[in-house]
Amino acid sequence: MLQPNQIAKALGCALPILIADFVHAADDKTVLEMPVVEIVGADSSLKNMAGSVNILTQEELFKSHVFNVNEALRKIPGVNVRDEEGFGMRPNIGIRGMNPTRSTKTLLLEDGIPLSYAPYGDNASYYHPPIERFASIEVLKGPEQIKFGPQTISGTINYLTPNPPSTPSGSLGFTGGSRDFYDGQFNYGGTWGDFGGLVDITHKESKGARDNTHSDINDFNIKGVYDVDSHNSLTLRANYFQEDSQVTYSGITDAEMRNFGIRYNPFKNDTMKTDRWGTSLTHQLSFNDDVMLTTNAYWSHFHRDWWRQSSTTTDTQCGTAFRDARLKGVAVNPDECNSTQGRLRDYYSYGVEPRLHVNHRTLGIDNELDMGFRAHFEEQYRTQENAKPLGGATTISEKNDRDTEAYSGFVQNKFILGDWSLTPGVRIEHVNFSRTNELNGVGGKSSLTEVLPAFGTTYSPNEKITTFFGFHGGFSPPRVEDAIDNAGTLVDVGPEKSWNYEVGIRTKPYTGAKLDAALFHADFQQQNAVGSIAGGSTPLAAGEALYQGAELLARQDFGPLFDSDHNVYFQAAYTWVGNAEMTSAFRCLATSGCNNATAQSLARGDFIGNRLPYSPEHNLTATIGYSNPIGFDIHLETVYVGKQFSDFANTLEVPANGNGQIGEIDDYVVLNVATTYHVKPINTDFFVSLKNLLDETYIVDRTRGILPGAPRLIQAGFKVNF
Repeated sequence: MLQPNQIAKALGCALPILIADFVHAADDKTVLEMPVVEIVGADSSLKNMAGSVNILTQEELFKSHVFNVNEALRKIPGVNVRDEEGFGMRPNIGIRGMNPTRSTKTLLLEDGIPLSYAPYGDNASYYHPPIERFASIEVLKGPEQIKFGPQTISGTINYLTPNPPSTPSGSLGFTGGSRDFYDGQFNYGGTWGDFGGLVDITHKESKGARDNTHSDINDFNIKGVYDVDSHNSLTLRANYFQEDSQVTYSGITDAEMRNFGIRYNPFKNDTMKTDRWGTSLTHQLSFNDDVMLTTNAYWSHFHRDWWRQSSTTTDTQCGTAFRDARLKGVAVNPDECNSTQGRLRDYYSYGVEPRLHVNHRTLGIDNELDMGFRAHFEEQYRTQENAKPLGGATTISEKNDRDTEAYSGFVQNKFILGDWSLTPGVRIEHVNFSRTNELNGVGGKSSLTEVLPAFGTTYSPNEKITTFFGFHGGFSPPRVEDAIDNAGTLVDVGPEKSWNYEVGIRTKPYTGAKLDAALFHADFQQQNAVGSIAGGSTPLAAGEALYQGAELLARQDFGPLFDSDHNVYFQAAYTWVGNAEMTSAFRCLATSGCNNATAQSLARGDFIGNRLPYSPEHNLTATIGYSNPIGFDIHLETVYVGKQFSDFANTLEVPANGNGQIGEIDDYVVLNVATTYHVKPINTDFFVSLKNLLDETYIVDRTRGILPGAPRLIQAGFKVNF
């Protein structure tokens, strides 16, 4: 087994050798780019990208007037995003059929730096920046994911923040709307000599998708770039995010929905307060036009206090009488709930990652070499306080320290052979886990090492078409709490592992047309599934699974086709997940609780061939619009999400007095309209958008009880550019 010091030593030796081989006399006129890790970097890079890549541009994000990140990512094929609280602060992102709950199977990056507060030890998204922070979004699937990690089983999303503009400029925008929605944003920046700076401030607040909910967030960002000399550049980023929300964790029962409506929420006293501080320093060293060393150092602290009166519709936190009343659909008084539970969290995440890019010609072959090493550390401090109202005593039922050390490295070389490219690569992940129960001092330690090979090839006979094929090893580490239980016992969980294959095409067959398509196949040797995210109380289980299907992105702009300034355009992002099924029995991975009926059925293989929960077969986002040269744009968007199951048994009918966690979720269609008018004399945009135009009511989730999709939202505003 490779140890961290061996990995570091090997990469440490390799970097100087590579630099010595490929660095020639430096040219004093070398022009630096702003140091940021992009997946694509430039459109020309797509020609040799051996995998599916999609980019949402700043223009598309603005003209769509997306309310949150969920609305943005639905425009990407292969991506399934599930709503929760209606504000997008805790996104549920699944890629190619993966369960979207808390985005645990998806790698989230910001400027190439881990965005999640614990991507190794607890990759759950209880925090997400407002969509207004970003200039564009890149989504990568396929073998080139091994340059990032740790999650490589489905896809990587890289959010890119804007760079300081070359000349001082900024904007001020305001949006208001129904359900007490307010959104104000200010940004200003510029470049003065060798220094560039940018500041961005966002405030948003609104009622959510349910009764008795309200979210209030503030987001502050600064970014500074300094060209030290013609070969060295520094970028400093710092941000602060704050949320103060009235929001619950639990959904409602089927009887509550029948009696009081889908937006009923009895937990008006639940609150969520978070603070996140983050900073990073990026150094870019340009030896010459062909050799670039980029080093990221980063740190973040995420603090979360979530006080809630219920975790699911079946718990007895407020007493059995309270629970039974809800199951019968009887109105309850949350002020009389006999317990308020505080899930109090602090996460620290920090690390350093040098990445070397080299263009070289060896044996008459053009090559692009990428390699890097990352040392990443996480600290989790978790407390659960059970507070009794009316002067009762407060008890602490959990007080845990959980630490993660992760060392990873990758090497990838792209051989460019005329119209062909061949890209072999490998990634190594080594992770150390530790957990201490501070209530009794008991703890344990665990570790794992995985080697992830990858290979991709492309063929581009001309500028209009690129075909690609690739495969790679998928990897997702277990959570600390799954690998080590609260008694310090090591649990043989192991990481999720898969073999992922895809074949596809990117083409622009004629003027104004674009077509991207891919077939995908993910064969899991081990997939970890938690019963609590599938409509049950089953502990962690693992087994074999298969996901396969197709995705398609098509766009036609008729203006360029007919050489007209008036452009009618159409775009569709479609995903078909033909298979998302268990292919073996799922063994229970816990030290207790494995006698649950569902766990026993999983172990017997009763559910082999069943469709896995929260994996709709069909997803479609289609847009038709019109824009003209005077600055007017209007479009209609149709979002379709297919039916899906909420449990391993694929239960179709809702049980009598159902807890809201079991039953098939019907498919649904949502229509959105957005229009923008740019007034050139005052350089100002005015816009109006309508979300869920027909005010459809539909269920999006049954994980902890029934949660609804967002109601009709009407929003209008302006953006002044100066």
